[in-house]
Amino acid sequence: MARDRGTGENYGRPIRRILTGLVVLVLLATFLLWRIDSPRVERFRMALVDRVVPSFDWAMAPVSFAAGMVQDFQSYSRIYEQNQQLRRELQQMKAWKEAALQLEQQNAKLLDLNKVRLDPKLTHVTGIVLADAGSPFRQSVLLNVGRRDGIVDGWATTDGLGLVGRIAGVGENTARVVLLTDSNSRVPVTIQPSGQRALVSGDNTKLPLLDFIEDDDQIRPGDRIVTSGDGSVFPAGIAVGQVARAPDGRYRARLAADYERLDFLRVLRAMPKEPITDPGSLLAPEGAALLIESLTTEATDG
Repeated sequence: MARDRGTGENYGRPIRRILTGLVVLVLLATFLLWRIDSPRVERFRMALVDRVVPSFDWAMAPVSFAAGMVQDFQSYSRIYEQNQQLRRELQQMKAWKEAALQLEQQNAKLLDLNKVRLDPKLTHVTGIVLADAGSPFRQSVLLNVGRRDGIVDGWATTDGLGLVGRIAGVGENTARVVLLTDSNSRVPVTIQPSGQRALVSGDNTKLPLLDFIEDDDQIRPGDRIVTSGDGSVFPAGIAVGQVARAPDGRYRARLAADYERLDFLRVLRAMPKEPITDPGSLLAPEGAALLIESLTTEATDG
């Protein structure tokens, strides 16, 4: 017996319409129920909520579980980021630890040399910066110390952090300091730890050039720059700055001195040392006599 395939479709369409109408009526009744402002309706609403809402906990369980999973994932993500940050900080701390150990070893060696005599003549005079005479073609400042304070041309000036420049012009009460950034400034330096010799040449920029480097391959950005003492221009060992590489590939000096706040400067007094004209007088008389006698005896026997 053949089956009428259209019968199911004929019954299904009216049923869907009836169900849709019932849902619309229920929603409309619910809307009206929640919109009616009446004490009786309010009591009915509260009784309905107390009756129905607790039984819907099972329906909210999946939603609560999903929300908990999202919160746990976010917490794990934050923990992972904190872990990565702690790893980076640990690497930095290891580098600082290595640097601290090296400094501790150097300090121990210096403390062991407790009989070293420092030069008592290398003192300083502190002056106040009166005016900034900087220009696109000249970088200099004026100090309120001069000839009356014993200032001499060529003495080095620092700000406590690093070398600033040199005295180039002394008056009775004032002195002019040519900065390292001036185009006329040339300072022989040593680059540590490689020990390479170079010349810091000012070019009226904040980062003066490093010229005449002995071997470029042995220096790296961040290496320390100090005065070498060559040519008796400055005392050796004064901090100048650090090595920096410019975009054009040339090496420059990132100065240690704070040129933005030059309020006070120290003028280092580099007194001339006593010349030695008779090296033999450095020996004790008895030692000198014995040495001369032994040399004479050897010459006679020979």
